[in-house]
Amino acid sequence: MIYLLLGSNLGNREAALNVACGMLEDALRVSLTRTAVVETQAVGFDGPPFLNMAVAFEAPAGLTPTKLLNLCQKVEVALGRPRHKAVYDTDGRRVYASRTIDIDILKYNDVECSTKRLTLPHPQIYSRPFAAELLAELEK
Repeated sequence: MIYLLLGSNLGNREAALNVACGMLEDALRVSLTRTAVVETQAVGFDGPPFLNMAVAFEAPAGLTPTKLLNLCQKVEVALGRPRHKAVYDTDGRRVYASRTIDIDILKYNDVECSTKRLTLPHPQIYSRPFAAELLAELEK
């Protein structure tokens, strides 16, 4: 089972989540199981609150974690999120900013990996209580 976390804190947040889900379903030809939508404060920066949700689906044939990451980033760009290099502060912590949509791969079956582009399972699942709670809702 694949689990994604979606979030939005700019524009029509709920519409962005719904459009992103539709784009993922169309591209992957799957039906997503969705959690409830929750509102959370921005983590790691000052910004408007986020609407977050998690989704789950079975991997279609031929989908790899890298292909899924590329698709998630394509959906983000289509919904107005600019692609840019990650920015870090002087202490080496990543600097985050508001965004129309954010799609994180939380888990991809039992795959474990750590590359420059992708770490699985997502390293911040359990440091963000809302992410862990949404994931637990799907794993029941």
